[in-house]
Order: sequence, then structure tokens, then C-alpha cells
Amino acid sequence: MSWRSSFRCSKFRHVFGKPATREHGYDGVPITRSVHDNHYCAANPCFIAVVTECGGGGSFLVLPIHHTGRVDPQHPRVCGHSARVLDVKWNPFDDHCIASCSEDCTVKIWDIPVCGVQQNLTQARKTLIGHSRRVGLIEWHPTAEGLLLSSAYDYKVRSDDFMLLLSVSFSSDGSRLALTSKDRRVRVLDPRTGKILQVSYDKTHRASKVLYIGGLKMLLSTGSSPWNHRQIALWDPDDLSEPLYEEDLDGSAGVLFPFYDPDTHMLYLAGKGDGNIRYYELSAEKPYISFLTEFRSLLPQKGLGELEFEFFSWTCHLKTQSKTLANFCQNFGFKNTQL
Repeated sequence: MSWRSSFRCSKFRHVFGKPATREHGYDGVPITRSVHDNHYCAANPCFIAVVTECGGGGSFLVLPIHHTGRVDPQHPRVCGHSARVLDVKWNPFDDHCIASCSEDCTVKIWDIPVCGVQQNLTQARKTLIGHSRRVGLIEWHPTAEGLLLSSAYDYKVRSDDFMLLLSVSFSSDGSRLALTSKDRRVRVLDPRTGKILQVSYDKTHRASKVLYIGGLKMLLSTGSSPWNHRQIALWDPDDLSEPLYEEDLDGSAGVLFPFYDPDTHMLYLAGKGDGNIRYYELSAEKPYISFLTEFRSLLPQKGLGELEFEFFSWTCHLKTQSKTLANFCQNFGFKNTQL
């Protein structure tokens, strides 16, 4: 009988995170003190946007991605909202278009000049109204240009009534929408008709964030157990009666934000208020999730924004993320020296 190792061999077991030095980050950024569970930053190949704290109204900074270093306290901002900004998302089809939502019950679409924001930008291309309470979440459709989803504290996702949403995620082709709500269940629906296709009723997992795992036909959710241990769970989107995989991680209280790289099937988990980022490799076969290692830092993060793999030419570079700290936005990359 031949010997067979019980450990799964992974070519990503040597992945490590490397934070950029302070001069290669964005120093002096007055990051918002809002306690809303969002990332507060978003990045694309041209710009990084960071939600900022301000005395009146709401604003966010848009900085050229390569112009790092100390940020002028008087740097022009995008400041057309009359209340605090809660979320920003770049248009996946246009690197110079960004959407923002706010406590003023509106969603605004902004055009960012090629040279960046040279003076305070107060006039949006379009202002979307229809919500009666603060708008806490926005998401662009991945395949239909110009289609934007918004969720507010009036329990509405545009024209369809749901409970207060905590997270949304489109499938890679945009034909399905997964969401988590205040009742901590995972739902899958058809975004064209609004019909709910699947609902989870598992009592051992209280979901807060959800993410479609493109290519593997799975859903991943992060949340907590009845004993307040942070958890991750994998689901079959066609059958949410019970999770395919469930694991307790730790007893911390911060919300876990999942990031997935479809090219390498790697999952990154970053907790709000944590200093570490865990990485896993996902597969279509049991046990589905394999822990690789983690990046550790003494500085707690408020949120993260990611840059896609396709923007880099280095063969060993996997992903770059931007991490918002107290008054500093730090870039760091994940590399694999064994590729």
C-alpha cells in the first residue's frame, strides 16, 4: 500500500504580505470616524478614494494612485453631499466614474477629471433619489454598464422591500444576487425579477458579509456563531439548507471582510480593528478551504480596498490592497516567491 500525505500541497503556501513604507502610502488623510461597517476606501488603476471626516456635510478624497506621500490638509475633495458619506465604489467600466452614498438619503455619480480633483468638486453628474433614510451600501453590476444597486435604512433595495441589508454580491455574470440582512440570513435572488430563490435557515451561522466565489459556483459568508465566535461558511447557491463548510476562527468582535482572487482561488480575510489578514486557498473538492498563512501588523485597520491582479506585470505578485488606518492609507502587496 503506497503512502499518501494527508496534507494538501499548495503552490501558494509561501505567500507573504509586504507593507509599503510610509512615503509610499498616503499620509495625513483625515479618515472618517463613522462606525458603519464599510471599507471607506476604493481603488482602481488610476485613483484611490478615501471617505474623510469633515465638519459639515460629507466628503471624500480622490488621489492619483501613484502620487504617494504626505497629503495636503487643504487638498480638494469631492464634497457634494449634505451629510456624512457612507460608501464609495468605482465604476468597473469607467476608471473616471465613482458612485457615493450618504446619510442625506441620496446616491451621487461623479466624473473625476483625468488629471485628478484640482478643486473642490460639488456638482455630480447625476443625483439618485428615492430613499427616505440614509443609504448605507452601493454596488455596481459586474456585466451591465450603468446599473447600480443601492440599499438604505428604509429597508429598500431601490424598488424591492427587504430587511436592512448588511452586504450584497453579484455573481460573475450578474444573473444572481446574494445578500445578507439584519436577520443574519443569506439570500439568493434574481436581480431582474426580484424573486427570492434561496434562503438559509442554518442556526449555527449568523451571516454578516457574503461573497460570490466565481468559477467554483459557491457562496462564502462571514459572520458569527451563537457563541459569538467569528466564522466563515461556504454554501451551494442552489441549496442554502445547510453550509458545505463551516469553521470558527476566533472570539474577536470586528466584522470580517472577505476578498477573493478568482485567478488564484485565494481568499483574504481582514477583520475590522484587526492587524492581521488571513489567506486561504479554495477548491471545488473537500475540504474546500485550506488555510495558508497570515499577514500580521501592529496597526489595526478600519477598512480595505483592493486592486486587481491584471494591473501588475510581475510574475510573483498576487494582489495589492490599500489599508486605512487612523490617519494613514497604507498600500501593501501579497507575493509568492515560489511561482
